[in-house]
Amino acid sequence: MANVLDMFLSRQVTCVILFISLTHTQNTVVFQPSHLTATRPTVTALLLGNTSNISLNLRSVSPSNTTGHIGPPSCRSDVTEWVLTTEQVGKTAVRVQLRLEKNLRLCGENETDTDCCAKPLCVLETLQVSACVGGTPQASLLIQAKIHALLVSANAGSDNKTVIPNQVYQPLGSCPCDLTFRACDVRCCCDKDCSIEELKLFVSQCLPGPFGGQASPAPGYQCSVQSSENSPDWFPFLCVNSPPENNPYLGLFYQGKKITSKPGPSFQSPVLSAPLPVTAYIQGSPIFSLNDQYFTVPQKVLGQCVNNAPVAFLNNFKVKCVTVLRSCPTGFPFQTRPTDLSITLKNGQGGDVVVDVIDEVAIDMSQFISSTEATSDEGLVCENVTLALDYKFYWKGNGITSITLTHIVGAITLNRSVALTTRYSAVFLNGELMGEPNSGNPGYQVGRPVIAGTLDMLDNNTGSVQRTSINVWKPVSDGLCSTAEMKPVLFGENSTSGCLLPVSRQNLTQCDLLREAVASLQAALITATYVAKSGNPDPLTMTDWVNISYVTLNSSTTMEDTTSLCRGVPSHQHIHVWSLITGMVEGIPQRDIRVLQVSYSLSPWALDCGGGDVSPCLDPLETKLFPITSSVTFTDVPINTGPPKTRFQVNFTEYDCNRNDVCWPELAFPITKYYTGEPYSQSLAKGLILVFFFITASILGTPWRQIRQAWT
Repeated sequence: MANVLDMFLSRQVTCVILFISLTHTQNTVVFQPSHLTATRPTVTALLLGNTSNISLNLRSVSPSNTTGHIGPPSCRSDVTEWVLTTEQVGKTAVRVQLRLEKNLRLCGENETDTDCCAKPLCVLETLQVSACVGGTPQASLLIQAKIHALLVSANAGSDNKTVIPNQVYQPLGSCPCDLTFRACDVRCCCDKDCSIEELKLFVSQCLPGPFGGQASPAPGYQCSVQSSENSPDWFPFLCVNSPPENNPYLGLFYQGKKITSKPGPSFQSPVLSAPLPVTAYIQGSPIFSLNDQYFTVPQKVLGQCVNNAPVAFLNNFKVKCVTVLRSCPTGFPFQTRPTDLSITLKNGQGGDVVVDVIDEVAIDMSQFISSTEATSDEGLVCENVTLALDYKFYWKGNGITSITLTHIVGAITLNRSVALTTRYSAVFLNGELMGEPNSGNPGYQVGRPVIAGTLDMLDNNTGSVQRTSINVWKPVSDGLCSTAEMKPVLFGENSTSGCLLPVSRQNLTQCDLLREAVASLQAALITATYVAKSGNPDPLTMTDWVNISYVTLNSSTTMEDTTSLCRGVPSHQHIHVWSLITGMVEGIPQRDIRVLQVSYSLSPWALDCGGGDVSPCLDPLETKLFPITSSVTFTDVPINTGPPKTRFQVNFTEYDCNRNDVCWPELAFPITKYYTGEPYSQSLAKGLILVFFFITASILGTPWRQIRQAWT
């Protein structure tokens, strides 16, 4: 079977090759294909062969009445509704295209325009295209055109407004099958674009159900729906003649509400609206320049640094942005001119205020250059690179009194690339005090920072608490304690974090210095001596603050230090906070801090030389990383609701609904207002029925009968 198939295919290929070679040798042309059936107003074919000096002629032909055949091709051309065009697509190929120049719209009733189709079958004719050379036909193409009219209404394009009916009396989707705008949809009998002639084509095949526009069938009580099959004899006496506006199906899904569409998410960059100048600043409102433009400073938005972020009144921020530089920066914010910084802003009280710039040069670049790649002193030097912009806004009331900017610049040496960390901050000071947000009103709210402070004595022998924070470790990049940051303790959120401290064998020979160094690192996390009881403490009222208690280490314990081993290193700091719910405000519990205790865990540090990397044990300067950790735990103090229960109350459970399956105090619970399993009226009615049956049973029962007999 495979051999026969291979022979057949080889013969077909051979015939095609012989046909093409014969065409070229005899200089003949052929149409490919030679017969076409057109159902659209555009027809395309190819003329292959020696197409030089070829002329094309188009005429309309018809079969003979006697033989039924079409006559031979002719080089005569007739006037038709078709336009013939050609395009050379190769040395031996021409694309032949015929396009119908006629409007296929179906003519409307009593329409006088001739440029339309009088019948649904608009075009039915046979065309012949002849390729002639010197008046002699060389090839011909027969086209059978059978094109139907387009079901487009006569008034298409006259109006582009869509009238939405009243949903109370007519469903919004009165004709769901009307899918094509300004065109008649087949079998959609409710389509207003369909003419009478078009409806006659499919009036017996209309789409049924709601999709076909039958969303509001006549109700069963209408006299018009009576039939001999399903209507009883008394139906004519009880049926109703009601107008269609009273159809119960109308407005079935109508809720009487209008839903405003919301714009969906977009991946395009948002366009900032034009700023609206304000006469007085309030918290959160943007600060404006004299030309009514936003005053912007680089900030972080959704975790990314944005160079032109507006500054909001009374909103402090402090951000760090890391940028990899491979060449010297030339634009803002790395290169700034005096006119870019010393600008004039509106003070919010009808006047203006000028930014006072203080220039400083950074000496230690280690806090700004976090990492470099193959840098050296011989690299490219970038001068006057902006490293930090620290703004101080002094405010009073709804206005700004003065602005101070500390502008820190420095020189950066580039060889290949450098990771530059720039700092931007803004603080709002009322006098010399910085506006600090509270952590609740009055009690602490979960997720807000715990407020701490240090006591400053004033001239009148009174104290004022300066706010600060209680922190835990926040490791970054390499996780070392030298580069680690601190994050504030958030109320109600337990956490554990830490950093790594490189220690060498030489450091382990000086255990006292090592313990002091670790203790100073841990003490830097908590510099406060007081913690606020509530979320909005008064700095001048000492009753709003509680002393921070520290668990002292046992100094009597002797530390037996040996070579490469140091005991009693305070490597872990634990913060324990006890809080108490003191009340409720609008359903939100208000918590106060009762006690904050700081304790330390001691651990021995030693070099492990038992295997793996033994270089720290051989080289006294080789370091090994040891962890320093900090944690915080919050504990709720239980509320004492009353005196302790007696032994009888503890053991007697007959009337205790929590510890007994039978709860006599709740016998009448279903008829009380606390029962929500069903409407109160129904539960009350059922309860009264039960009471009635109980009274009836009592009257008809034996005790009442005996009493009645004794009475008689």
